[in-house]
Amino acid sequence: MGIWQGTWRNQYGSTVVIEDDTDGVVRGLFRTALEGSSFFGMEVRIYGTACGDVVGFTAASEGKAGPAAVSYTGLLREGKLETLWHTVAGKTLTAAEAGAPAKLTEVGAWRAFGTSLDTFERVA
Repeated sequence: MGIWQGTWRNQYGSTVVIEDDTDGVVRGLFRTALEGSSFFGMEVRIYGTACGDVVGFTAASEGKAGPAAVSYTGLLREGKLETLWHTVAGKTLTAAEAGAPAKLTEVGAWRAFGTSLDTFERVA
């Protein structure tokens, strides 16, 4: 078993399951715990690479509001996976006012991207 294989959970309850990291090629699954995420309620495949104590992986799939992707870059420190992530989704669900039906709306590039940090701990 490589250093990355296993189930990792972040501070919000989202999980990354790294099934294989043979020869530095990472494969597994991502499941978000955040209800506002395009991928909420889904398991999406991740693919990436690892070298020593650094790793990068990406998932892209059809989300609730159309195609979306998330990419993580990470560093193993004191048994924790410290990550920086980027998301992109070109559409969003919006309503004109409270109680009105939502519709799918294309967004500009400035609105399509998000970035933040997460800390994952191995749970299995």
